[in-house]
Amino acid sequence: MHADTPATLLQAGLVVDGSGHPAWTGDVLLHGDRIERIGEGLLQRLPDGLAPQDVTVVDCRGQVIAPGFIDAHTHDDAIVLRQPEYLPKLSQGITTVVTGNCGISLAPYRTGQALPPLTLLGADSFRHATMAEYQAAVAAAEPALNVAALVGHTTLRFAAMQDLARAATPDEQARMAALLDEAMAQGAHGLSSGLFYEEAFAAPADEVTALARVVARHGGVYATHLRSEMATILEAMMEAADSAFEAGVPLVLSHHKCAGPQNWGRTRETLPLVDTLALRQSVAMDVYPYVAGSTVLREDLVDGVIDVMLTWSDPHPELGGRLLSDIAAEWGVSQQAACRRLQPGGACYFQMDEADVERVIAHPRSMIGSDGLPHDRHPHPRLWGAFPRVLARYWRERQLFTLEQAVHKMTGLTARNFRIEDRGLLRPGLQADVVVFDPQRVADTATYDQPISVSQGIGRVYVNGVLAYAEPAEGAQPRVLARAGRMLRRGG
Repeated sequence: MHADTPATLLQAGLVVDGSGHPAWTGDVLLHGDRIERIGEGLLQRLPDGLAPQDVTVVDCRGQVIAPGFIDAHTHDDAIVLRQPEYLPKLSQGITTVVTGNCGISLAPYRTGQALPPLTLLGADSFRHATMAEYQAAVAAAEPALNVAALVGHTTLRFAAMQDLARAATPDEQARMAALLDEAMAQGAHGLSSGLFYEEAFAAPADEVTALARVVARHGGVYATHLRSEMATILEAMMEAADSAFEAGVPLVLSHHKCAGPQNWGRTRETLPLVDTLALRQSVAMDVYPYVAGSTVLREDLVDGVIDVMLTWSDPHPELGGRLLSDIAAEWGVSQQAACRRLQPGGACYFQMDEADVERVIAHPRSMIGSDGLPHDRHPHPRLWGAFPRVLARYWRERQLFTLEQAVHKMTGLTARNFRIEDRGLLRPGLQADVVVFDPQRVADTATYDQPISVSQGIGRVYVNGVLAYAEPAEGAQPRVLARAGRMLRRGG
């Protein structure tokens, strides 16, 4: 690396390297798009050909220097093309997003007008018949952060089947397998499923297992939105685990939760099951740090007990951000009737118990994922605040884990579970995805009432060695400084 290549010295910060090992005070030297050196007093012992005047020195005293955060669970497939600066994620310190979750991916599927649940990514977004086409689109868009893509099982069903209310025929199964095989060969990181959604619910376990075997041949992973997160959650977990085990792929349980008041407290059952399964197979889970989930507006999720907040509605866009119960009362109808009148739409469902969230987020196998829906008009606050919230609420306030463990859940653990190479750790030679944050100030500011709000305390974010975001001065508007992200392919 030559002296004319940009070099930045992050000096005298608390180095939390993403491994979970104890932090220490020192320097991190970025040179070009790589981490050049890590140590102490690096300005006095620069590499050959690099003089002090060639280096931008950043005083990081009182700050944490960590790997860029990796969002384990996103629906960012289309937004990185439409809004490649993507401030909501970059301003949280996120430098890589894992897309294609819950069985829903942009590729490989081309259609003029997508149907639910694909519409979570935008009804007119499906223009990529292969993963290679999607990768080329990402590269052309030059997003501000890196993208690692999964292939969605529901997307494969739409691409291969006319009737999704049944199991795939042998010919349709072969077509899905061929599309998946091609996508994996082109660098996809694995398969996701969303058996909870009607368009995939009819798929039997063996349909998924057969596809997971394709993923196994390529060394990928299988992430699943379980068939049920309610009364039959244990059975759904076993179905997913058996599919992954029989196929020989690592398993990721998406946004693990026990949903609905009748299931509150059952993480005392689900988490021991995760530990038992881990004795025979690779299993992990992601979690978002909130008691409300968010998805399309579904009548079966409106029980009259939990709060439901409308995030968008095509017939009534003016009602976004309001509680369904209030809308129903104004209209003089039941919540279910109001739900039907508001469809198609989306909502936040306050269906989890805080004690369950804490148990899951503290579990050593849990990674952090935002699961934000960037196309919602009044989004869940997790889109803007999930990662700083983990640090502010669950590390600093609740002390559920150490700072090193918190960062590990956002970086090294996620890179390992999704087989994302060269990222997730601070190590010489790895890609220079780095976040500098104030451990005492870092916090989310997005709320359910005001969900679009930049977090505080995220001082600097480097993507592939380029300063992409810096916390604005008081009164200044936050902005993306550079777009240096890349499409990441499994295997490098």
